[in-house]
Amino acid sequence: MSNSTAKAAALTTSHGIWDPSEQPMAAFRAVLMVAFGVILLAVSAQFKLPIPPVPFTLQTLVVLVIGAAYGWRLGATTVIAYLAVGYMGFGVFANGASGGAYMMSYTGGYLVGFVVAAGVVGWLAEQGWDKSVIWTAVSMVIGSLIIYAFGVAWLASIIGLQAAFWGGMVKFLITDAIKIAIAMVALPGAAWLVGRR
Repeated sequence: MSNSTAKAAALTTSHGIWDPSEQPMAAFRAVLMVAFGVILLAVSAQFKLPIPPVPFTLQTLVVLVIGAAYGWRLGATTVIAYLAVGYMGFGVFANGASGGAYMMSYTGGYLVGFVVAAGVVGWLAEQGWDKSVIWTAVSMVIGSLIIYAFGVAWLASIIGLQAAFWGGMVKFLITDAIKIAIAMVALPGAAWLVGRR
């Protein structure tokens, strides 16, 4: 076995998982991982805790963890698959919502931001940022800021910039800081489950 073949066979990160030409079971495993991620995203969208100042949901937490654990390609693909399932009419969005009308409403920008954030956080993890607590935290903050950027920009086109800034970002800062802390704790276990470590 050549060095390149041995290296390909030994790959356990999302790079190797994604490429079926390098690993025969890669495509099947990728499908299972995407399906599992879609289920996690759907469940997290329904989970709420009445923690002030705003209700605490777990969806952004799951987006960040999926991105970091899966890598950029599989992470972004998983979120896109989740959006596709919701668009087809399955009630995977918050409060069991679904369909294109919901996706084009107030939350549309956040949904787009989920895809980009998962991809960016996944790419940063692949560069080794997930090996350091500090850099993991920074990557999670970057992912959150990406979600805010898309969400607030979209919301501003509907209700105005000031209302979007305060209602779509500021009131979520405390709970999102808590979610980032939880994501940092959850990431090693999630990475281990998908074979990134």
